[in-house]
Amino acid sequence: MRNPRNDTLGATKASVRPERRPKAVVEGRPAQASEKRPSTSLRTNEVSEGHVPERTCIITRRAAPKEELIRLALGPDGEVAPDVRARAPGRGAWIGVSRDELDEANAKGKLKGALQRAFKTNDVKVPDDLSDKIAAALRQATLDRLGMEARSGNLINGSDRVETAARQGSVHLLIHAADAGEDGRRKLDQAWRVGSDPKILADGNGQGLQFPEERTILSMALGRENVVHIALTDRAAAARVLHALSRWRAFIDPRAGLEDGSAASGQGSADADLTKE
Repeated sequence: MRNPRNDTLGATKASVRPERRPKAVVEGRPAQASEKRPSTSLRTNEVSEGHVPERTCIITRRAAPKEELIRLALGPDGEVAPDVRARAPGRGAWIGVSRDELDEANAKGKLKGALQRAFKTNDVKVPDDLSDKIAAALRQATLDRLGMEARSGNLINGSDRVETAARQGSVHLLIHAADAGEDGRRKLDQAWRVGSDPKILADGNGQGLQFPEERTILSMALGRENVVHIALTDRAAAARVLHALSRWRAFIDPRAGLEDGSAASGQGSADADLTKE
């Protein structure tokens, strides 16, 4: 009988270990040192360290974050329609111009040519009322967003309630109906300035945003009576409403922008907050 201890060096069989392959290879993908999902934080008050998805306006050729642009989609019949929520399947075309600029480009035929190149087809029908349809879609998206935030408990209305919350520093976005009285607006703006962080107000003028519609429309959107002043008490909700409202206002009246109001206070939210239903 052989004594295993007397075996010569190297006579023993080395244990064979199965080859370890990177997990990525096992899954059928090339191995990578590390995989990081890009950050989709908005460039508001929050500093984004990741990639911000951009698109190019087909009219001006200006590149911008896609949440600032408006997507157009091509229907089965070849007619162009607004896709403000960017959910329609297939290829899309992006625009970053105002209503007047769009109408001018459409009248000169520049819009149709740009759309044909974007959709890679000559079978493109541009309706004469495309700008009206876009404005209506942006308006409806804003009203829907306000309604959802109201049902989620992120929104309050009523002069007394808004004033109390504003002085307590609980208001992240203040909105006035188009027909709100000047005295009421000035009173709530002052309350908001009192309760807000001075550093945040330094970036704006400490005034609430003027809604493009009157109180009747706001009341219908929220399912409440006589809605004149609105306050968003949740930071992420304020960012979502501000995004929808700013896109609508920038399209129908680019001079408005955010000049007559301050952005939501505190840190900005991510794209996921903006698109949350």
